[in-house]
Formats: sequence, structure tokens, C-alpha cells
Amino acid sequence: MDPAHVNYAGAAVAAVSAFLFGGLWYSPLLFEGPWKRATGITDDQLKSAMGRIFGGSFALSVVSSINLAFFLAGGAPDLGWGIAAGLLAGVGWVATSLGVTYLFERRPLALYAIDAGYHVVTFALMGAILGVWKK
Repeated sequence: MDPAHVNYAGAAVAAVSAFLFGGLWYSPLLFEGPWKRATGITDDQLKSAMGRIFGGSFALSVVSSINLAFFLAGGAPDLGWGIAAGLLAGVGWVATSLGVTYLFERRPLALYAIDAGYHVVTFALMGAILGVWKK
């Protein structure tokens, strides 16, 4: 794959969208309570090392979005293919990989549903952005 064909600006916006969407997904409006119960994480634990957690999370979102941009750069993406590619990556790679790890770690099914759901929706969102954003 020629790196010159990759939509880096679209990938940057997709990364920001994933980061912001994570704030909503894990907020009190959606899944903060069930997520905290499933993980056993306390409010005090959530407040520690915030810079490292948010900085690392954003950096990993950038890597994910650039990877998806490389995947989509091989063809002529549009909204439908962008969402489909995002769903394929989210379900086929991320959710299944998390599932294997969560099974061995004996994590709760509710936690798997919350975390895998976040990644599936996030990859679909990033794919939609990359699919409509023509380089």
C-alpha cells in the first residue's frame, strides 16, 4: 500500500471522533455505572493517572484510525463501504480478540458487551468518516 494514498487528515478527524465518542459511551449518560460495576473500578481509581490514560487512549485511537485509513485507501471508499469496513474490523478483529481475552480472564459478559460494543461502534464511526472524506 502506498502511504501517499492514505487520508491522514480524515484519520486524524476519525481519531478525535473515536476519543470523543468514548467520553460519551463511558459517561453517566450511557455505560459508566454498569462499566464501573463490571470492572470494580472506583471513582478514586478513575481520577488517578488521567493524563497517561487519556494521552495513551488518544494515541491508540490515532493508530487505529490510521490503520483503518490504510485499509480503505486500497479502493474507492464511500459511506457504505467505510461503515462496512469499520464494522468488519470492529466485529471481526477487535470484538473477537477481546472475547478471547475476556474468556480466559473470566471477565463478566456485561463488561465484554460494553467494551466490544464501544469498539464496534467506534470503528463504524471512523469508517464512515473515512468513507465520505475524499482525499
